[in-house]
Amino acid sequence: MRLDAKTIIITGAASGIGQASAAKAMAEGARVIGVDLDAKG
Repeated sequence: MRLDAKTIIITGAASGIGQASAAKAMAEGARVIGVDLDAKG
């Protein structure tokens, strides 16, 4: 699924499933806003 021209907010984006989801969304063309309590994971 292409996500061109979409903006996605992902919580828990510093590690694990959130990080993988952010990477996949960016690979599919989305703009990603990733948030997490701890930037280091």
